[in-house]
Amino acid sequence: MLRPKGIKQAEMVPALALEKCLAKSRQSFDGSVRSGRLIVDHCLIVGEVARGMICRMPGWMRSELFPDGSELVAASHDIGKVSPTFQKKIYSAITSETQNIISHLKDVDSDIEKQWGGHAGVSQATEAGLQVGRYIPEIVGQHHGSSPNLSFYNGKSEVFGGDAWFNRRVELLETIKNTLGVDFPEVKTPLQARVLAGLTTVSDWVGSGSLFEDPDDHTWKSKIDEALDLAGFSPPKLITGLSFHDVFRFDPNEGQRCLYEFVNQPGVYILEAPMGSGKTEAALYAAYKMMAMGQATGLYFALPTQLTSDKIHDRVNLFLQAILDDRSSHKKALLLHGNAWLKETEIGEEGNPGRSWFSQGKRGILAPFAVGTIDQALMAVMNVKHGFVRTFGLAGKVVILDEVHSYDSFTGTILDALVATLRKLHCTVIILSATLTQERRSVFLESPSTETAYPLISAQPTQGSLREVVPHAGANTIVSLSLKKEEETIEEALNRAECGQQVLWIENTVGESQSAFKRLSARSKDRGVSCGLLHSRFTKSDRTRHEEHWVRLFGKAGNDERSRQGRILVGTQILEQSLDIDADFLVTRIAPIDMVLQRIGRLWRHEHSWRPASARRESWILAPTLESVLDNPDEFGGTGKVYAPYVLCRTLMILKDLSELSLPGQIRPLIEKAYEKREETGQMKVFLDQVTKRTESLRRLALLGLAEGGKTLPEEKAETRYSTREEVEVLLIRSFEPTQRSLRLLDNTTLNIPSHSRSLNDKDLRSLSLRLMDNTLRVPIHLAPGGVRRQSLSWLADYLYLGNSEESQLRIGIVGEDGQVRSINWGEANERFVIRYDSHIGYQTKKRR
Repeated sequence: MLRPKGIKQAEMVPALALEKCLAKSRQSFDGSVRSGRLIVDHCLIVGEVARGMICRMPGWMRSELFPDGSELVAASHDIGKVSPTFQKKIYSAITSETQNIISHLKDVDSDIEKQWGGHAGVSQATEAGLQVGRYIPEIVGQHHGSSPNLSFYNGKSEVFGGDAWFNRRVELLETIKNTLGVDFPEVKTPLQARVLAGLTTVSDWVGSGSLFEDPDDHTWKSKIDEALDLAGFSPPKLITGLSFHDVFRFDPNEGQRCLYEFVNQPGVYILEAPMGSGKTEAALYAAYKMMAMGQATGLYFALPTQLTSDKIHDRVNLFLQAILDDRSSHKKALLLHGNAWLKETEIGEEGNPGRSWFSQGKRGILAPFAVGTIDQALMAVMNVKHGFVRTFGLAGKVVILDEVHSYDSFTGTILDALVATLRKLHCTVIILSATLTQERRSVFLESPSTETAYPLISAQPTQGSLREVVPHAGANTIVSLSLKKEEETIEEALNRAECGQQVLWIENTVGESQSAFKRLSARSKDRGVSCGLLHSRFTKSDRTRHEEHWVRLFGKAGNDERSRQGRILVGTQILEQSLDIDADFLVTRIAPIDMVLQRIGRLWRHEHSWRPASARRESWILAPTLESVLDNPDEFGGTGKVYAPYVLCRTLMILKDLSELSLPGQIRPLIEKAYEKREETGQMKVFLDQVTKRTESLRRLALLGLAEGGKTLPEEKAETRYSTREEVEVLLIRSFEPTQRSLRLLDNTTLNIPSHSRSLNDKDLRSLSLRLMDNTLRVPIHLAPGGVRRQSLSWLADYLYLGNSEESQLRIGIVGEDGQVRSINWGEANERFVIRYDSHIGYQTKKRR
């Protein structure tokens, strides 16, 4: 029999005693590496963290999802570290005092751990051999985010140390069981296993935090509550008995009142109502009611895409300020804007600076209150790394899915699975839409809906039957429509702004928005018109600055300044989603009808806004003629790459015959007409075949990506939207000196990067990491500066996430005084594109000739 490669005479390597088996190493202030916690201690800490976390959950959540003994599953996650390969690896990293152990393990090749997924694979194989219970071996095996490859191994395999090391792992497991006083639970369903996997991983992160680093500190049990509080896992304290008026300082309309009266138990609730009708406030108050009744543990507000403005945080923060008791820790730590609250919380290992979960977008899903993207929620039901952590994070919460109409069929497949899963997790799902088709509504409700009225509230509680109510629609308003060419629209926008109007100009791609802004701003300066630009390809600091300025001017807070100057704000889809802004005149590039209607909802949004006498409720739509695109599909330009030409043509067929819209009365008929199935001929059949083929391809890919099967994907490769391409993080700086460990930021301030992050206290370390993150942005990988070896950026590894592959996931661009972006070697940043960065225009790319 051939012996597996990597360990010579495994049976001759006696197992180390448990008091010699390390789980952790630790870095000293001088950079040296010392022994950390023993495996037995670390496993017990993680078990007690899990127990403490479960104890903080409401009774209904514990009984439905976390059976007695769940803490033992978490505690046993690292028993696979009692193996010759892991012990050789950890002892080899320690600076001194380990020669006897190293000599003991001298014939062990620790690198072969990669063949089976490291120590987590040994944990899984061992527990499978012990038959500890259905699903439990797989749970511990994936605690680092994905499942190991155990095709050729079992718990007693020689590469795992054979019988001697297997028996030592059994000894460890018995010690843990006896100390915790519990046995393994019965895990009944794959979904329950997924939630327990999330508990296990998060407990491991918290149990690996700074409070538990010192192996000589035997008082660790007294620090469990402190660690959970520091990580943000403390139940929020609410002010009870608040009315809608108490929270928002105005009385609810009929639609808002109907929704929150319907929402009195977990289930799926859909509010379809016009743009600007207060759907957000209705959903938030319904969430407050569920939390106040003890039927929900928190709130996750899921925005359509990463393009959505961070300004929605401000609206949710005002809500939280109104409902949270002053004694609630969350009032301080979790109301901070954007990434700022990361300074105040420590979730442990994977949530530390330089690791993949040191990100508000990811970490928020674990917090009691968070605003995030739908992508993070969708990954809760996908086979992506740490997908189950997201499942755990959403369990028991109110999940608000905003502007669902904007999802295509690809995301729709995953979204259907998400809604169905959330129902099983005792969640209250509130879906907000201005433009939802009857077919999609029925899928979400898992019950046929025949109601055609608008607005509409649909309620499918967990216990009970479908109910639908039609609130009062209110008076219709008339909006004038025109299909126009770009040149005359440029002049019209400038003329209207010169007369004092606030003009909104929405494009479908970043490049087209930058081009429009350049043309408008070049001609606006000598006409007394201010011009701004908002899109996703600014650094975080520049984007925040622009958003705060322009959203204030176009929002209620800027009403006093509207009369002082005409303005033109150019942007992408960020301007149509979840922003409370008010324009006098709208210009929009052609888009699917639901997007066009959503954009029109930004017109004359606030009743009391000042407007010049010349202002009319009007929208100009930039579009080619239907005949021209049927002859030449390239007439759609970049828009045809973002949205399916078939859907765009169906929209054009509707709009070309309309000179005005009556809203909200026409919303439902227009949406149903645009998406109704019909036979096609000629070029329209070609377009239909294209979108049908694409839709089915994406649907199959979505189903493969769901958590029931398929290969686990890295998060950055998980597609959840039709138009998503792989993206990377780019750090933009002026210069850097790796030997001196310093870099100059775009604002010309210098940051010194300590060679040992342990020389900083935890809060200063997080602050430094966030300062660097403020100078990053995400771009499609083909438009990014070229990749470099991760090793060459190792001096940043404690502060920014570089990934785990040989090539760094982080890209760096050096921005010269001329605005051109170059590589870190001052060469061409990208072989195919010239890259520039400007704080007013953002990240620009131009194809090389």
